[in-house]
Amino acid sequence: MKTIIAFVILVLSTAAAFAQERPISERMADTAMNQVWADSPNGAGIPPRWVYDFGVITSGLKTLWMSTADRRYFEHIKKGVDAFVNDDGTIKTYKVDEYNIDQIRMGTAVLTLYQVTGEAKYKKAAQLLRSQLKGQPRTKEGGFWHKKIYPYQMWLDGLYMGEPFYAEYAEIFNEPQDFDDIVSQFIWMESHVRDDKTGLLYHAWDESKKMPWADKATGRAPMFWGRAMGWYVMALVDVLDYLPKDHPKRPELIAILNRTMTALEKVQDKKSGVWWLILDMPGRKGNYLEASASCMFTYAMAKGVRMGYLPATFMKSANAAWTGIQKEFVVDKDGEVSLVKTIGGAGLGGTPYRDGTFEYYTKEKVVTNDPKGVGAFLLAAVEMEKVPNLKLGSGVTVLLDDYFNHETKKDDGGRTVAWHYKWNEWPNSGFGFWGNVFNSYGAATAMLSTEPTAANLTGAGIYIIVDPDTETESTTPKFITANHIKAVSDWVKRGGVLVLMANDVGNCELDHFSELAGKFGITFNKDSLNRVQGNNFDQGLVTVTPPNEVFTSARKLYLKEVSSLNVSSPAKPLITQNGKVLMATSKYGKGSVFVVGDPWFYNEYVDGRKLPAEYENFKAAEDLSRWLLARARRK
Repeated sequence: MKTIIAFVILVLSTAAAFAQERPISERMADTAMNQVWADSPNGAGIPPRWVYDFGVITSGLKTLWMSTADRRYFEHIKKGVDAFVNDDGTIKTYKVDEYNIDQIRMGTAVLTLYQVTGEAKYKKAAQLLRSQLKGQPRTKEGGFWHKKIYPYQMWLDGLYMGEPFYAEYAEIFNEPQDFDDIVSQFIWMESHVRDDKTGLLYHAWDESKKMPWADKATGRAPMFWGRAMGWYVMALVDVLDYLPKDHPKRPELIAILNRTMTALEKVQDKKSGVWWLILDMPGRKGNYLEASASCMFTYAMAKGVRMGYLPATFMKSANAAWTGIQKEFVVDKDGEVSLVKTIGGAGLGGTPYRDGTFEYYTKEKVVTNDPKGVGAFLLAAVEMEKVPNLKLGSGVTVLLDDYFNHETKKDDGGRTVAWHYKWNEWPNSGFGFWGNVFNSYGAATAMLSTEPTAANLTGAGIYIIVDPDTETESTTPKFITANHIKAVSDWVKRGGVLVLMANDVGNCELDHFSELAGKFGITFNKDSLNRVQGNNFDQGLVTVTPPNEVFTSARKLYLKEVSSLNVSSPAKPLITQNGKVLMATSKYGKGSVFVVGDPWFYNEYVDGRKLPAEYENFKAAEDLSRWLLARARRK
């Protein structure tokens, strides 16, 4: 009996230790997928109807999927959306003519699925949601009403519910004229609800000034409610992902973000590091430290710093908040984590009537594992878990060739666009996941659509050339010339880090590519190794034998249809299989070179959806990215 008891204790303690080793983001994701809406007819973690709350959780799961390549997170998003989206693009429980801007929030998950899978039903569903915005009632100057049943009202909440979807849709479907409208929504909202004294934003504004909650002179709601401002700042940092860099009012949005974050920093609780439910009334009886707003502010601060929208000084506040969030709001019981102290639902008007007073907000139900709080926690957690690695890529630009590899096609907006191994590409063919790895280390990613010269390589720390076009892939292929070889090799000699990724014979222009690689002691053979039949993934297995200079954690790799390499000084083999060199490195002057005979890190074999879990291509992408960034020049 004593032996059995000891064994049980050992198992339980081992399980508890494993749980503690997992990042808090992944543990809270388990809560999101298993405990929130646990009794839903659509399955645990999926709501019974189309609601914005689930849109917050899917946004959190998306960032976690992109940071881990764990297919479970993508599959949960897909399962949830598929519970509502029919094959014809109609959406169960959703009605356009209600003109409820909350219902747009789930559209970001729909766009994710369309971008990744290309399935027509997701495009149709996105178009249906976009049709609501086309008919959404507006204030006189053009601001979206929050709902048809709340005429003439703009709420801070509505900016997060509608604008990130609106902006991403505009980018995907080539509707650039919409960006002016998107920016204006933020500007109008701030102009109507910003308090000149504190810089804080009131929850809402009534243009008619007829609502009982509205100030008769200004139309403003009476309170600075934390989560309302949380919605607004999250919307700002997310919309900036899609707003064109050259949009004339982009600086204005960044200025609004800085003003708002400065105001929030001033009301951050100094002792706990988090924020109060009603922001400017700390310690007042009935007020309390609130989880969802604290997570939202932390996410927006950390992302704003990482993306360069906010000064680095804001990270002190973000770090204090993250420490406080885990102390004040996270409860760990038997290895399962919960988020406590989240205000359930809050709004204005309606039946029973919500008057927007301090008493109203503080008497609303406080909920454990509320989806709005859990979703915001996931966003904050993923962002904060990046922080320790940001110095690795800080100041580094990773430049991806779009000149030698420039296959084109028509996109959904009718534009001719380059595709195949591009940073902004999320189907199987793209480098979206690899680009996100570089971004998560603090590096900037960009593409070079002109030929490499001394001038346009100057600002790059890393330059990547992948799969140069053959004559069958392009009517006007750009071949590597002696001038290109000189420009690139001189850049490497001065300290540049070069990555050359070929393809197997017939799928890549190898002759001229070998002339460039040969400068560093490497050429490509015209062969095709690891020919994989169907899903016989073992035919593509490549094993890393430690110690390995580049791949310090990944051990089981998957590569198919690879050209092997010939290696001579100053290069040296990195990965060899059956006597054939698959990867090599070279030191050239002050710079470094990495060469592989396959594009390898495109989404199909990195994002976790296709390969069996034992293959570690995503981990290999992280390993290689760290190796490259450690050697790259910084601005």
